Amino acid sequence: MEQAWDKILLNMKDAGCKGEALEKAEQLYEAGDTKALLLHLRKCRCVLMEELHECQRKVDRMDYLIRQTKAKPMQ
Repeated sequence: MEQAWDKILLNMKDAGCKGEALEKAEQLYEAGDTKALLLHLRKCRCVLMEELHECQRKVDRMDYLIRQTKAKPMQ
């Protein structure tokens, strides 16, 4: 059972999860509450997706600036 938790912990850390998210996951795992653990992991995934979307918006802004600069070069 310890090996299974180690895999979950390693993957969560690799995904960028920290602090409270890891602690809560450990509590749920140790309690044997698989349903709540899955819900928690899905919530963590949603946070990561929001971060991904924010980064995509930033890239889109940079692409816009690049296109605008190409279209209207500085004089």
